[in-house]
Amino acid sequence: MPNKLKYLLPILCAASASYIPAQEPVNVKVSLDSAYIIMGRQTPLHVEIIGNLDENGGILTPDTLWKDVEIASMTEPVITDLGNGRKELRQDLILQAFDSGLYTLPPVLYLQNGVVSESNRPALKVMPVNVDSMATVHDFADIQTPPRHFFDFLPDWMTDYGLWILLGLVVIAAALFVYLYYIRKGRMPLVPVKKPVPPYELAIRQLDELHAAKLCERGEEKEFYTRLTDILRNYLDSRFGINAMEMTSSQILRALNSNEETKVPRKYMSAILETADFVKFAKVRPLPDDNAAAFKSALQFVEDTKPAPEPETKEAAADESMVKKQSKNEQS
Repeated sequence: MPNKLKYLLPILCAASASYIPAQEPVNVKVSLDSAYIIMGRQTPLHVEIIGNLDENGGILTPDTLWKDVEIASMTEPVITDLGNGRKELRQDLILQAFDSGLYTLPPVLYLQNGVVSESNRPALKVMPVNVDSMATVHDFADIQTPPRHFFDFLPDWMTDYGLWILLGLVVIAAALFVYLYYIRKGRMPLVPVKKPVPPYELAIRQLDELHAAKLCERGEEKEFYTRLTDILRNYLDSRFGINAMEMTSSQILRALNSNEETKVPRKYMSAILETADFVKFAKVRPLPDDNAAAFKSALQFVEDTKPAPEPETKEAAADESMVKKQSKNEQS
């Protein structure tokens, strides 16, 4: 007997070790909201799974439940703990069919630890869409030529950037107008044009500045005569149109002799130019009386050749001229 137990105990231990308690089955149930659906529409298939569910389990669904019933999408599973190790899983499969007919859906499978559980097989009837056979069916329209406009004949780059091109042309035209009308004539746009100073007033103003500089008193006779002759040359150019800046002294005197307005006061200009040539080219230092005489001759030449005043202002101009002569005499 002891020998029999000796061999029986290992067999009993092995049998007890290989014994696995039966797993509780998983209940899989599916249902439809409606057994009827119009083809092309969608309907949810509610899946309910109850049992000892774990993380290894999952629903097995083919892409097509039947040949004409498809799974369009799936919702996220919702798991609820029922207690005692039992859980409930709910999930919806969105079905869609594009052909009419009555279909018995295949079961939904749940796989867990190598065990497959099947659901029931509901029926789904897909209804066809009603088509009005009396409705007019139109054929394809003939090829038509649409009306074309001016912009249709332009290239694409011109129509795409037409506004920028037009703006550029406007800017170029404006710049060309400003150049021809203003800059070329020595004027600037949007800048007020200064009223030109009459030649007589300009010459008198420059002579006053030259007298106030007192160049002769500082021994700068050459600078004095250079500025004095330049003032007179510019005066002849602006007053009579004589290009004296480019002429020699003899040419200036000939031009003055041929002009009726300058023929008489020509003697003052002759004395000034003769003395100035001696100072600038012969380096002769004139006497103070000669310098004063040259300045008075320049004033007298300008006064004798100034434009005649307007008829209504002759008396006022005469009075003003007399006052200026007195002031010059006092300054000298």
